[in-house]
Amino acid sequence: MPLANIHRVKGDLQPEIAAKKYEQDLLNWFGVDPPRFDLILLGLGDDGHTASLFPGTKLEEDAWVNAVHVPELESWRITFTPRLINAASRILFLVVGAEIAGVLNKVLNGPYQPETCPAQLVQPENGELFWLIDRDAAAELDS
Repeated sequence: MPLANIHRVKGDLQPEIAAKKYEQDLLNWFGVDPPRFDLILLGLGDDGHTASLFPGTKLEEDAWVNAVHVPELESWRITFTPRLINAASRILFLVVGAEIAGVLNKVLNGPYQPETCPAQLVQPENGELFWLIDRDAAAELDS
């Protein structure tokens, strides 16, 4: 793969600066607002988070990339925002494990509460959403 095709977040910078630089890198590469990835692969955390969109995460709504502080982890994360994720052509969630069964059911069948279940923010605008779920994770879903 050509090095020009690799776009990494510069984690050695201050989080807010790294997020802004990465967003600028995406703009330079794609040249459109917002960029449209062919595929974004996501997981699901047992607290309903995806990417680094955790419950209570505060985001810059117009941004594509944000720096977010996660107090529970005592760390900073750089994350794509829902705006960028939802612009993708295809979004794929890979969900495994019995410990995820309750939250998966909440994401798919519960009331829309993205402030406590951020994975519900993933709703592609003009793309497709796929879920690959193992039996254990699907245990609380209706057949």
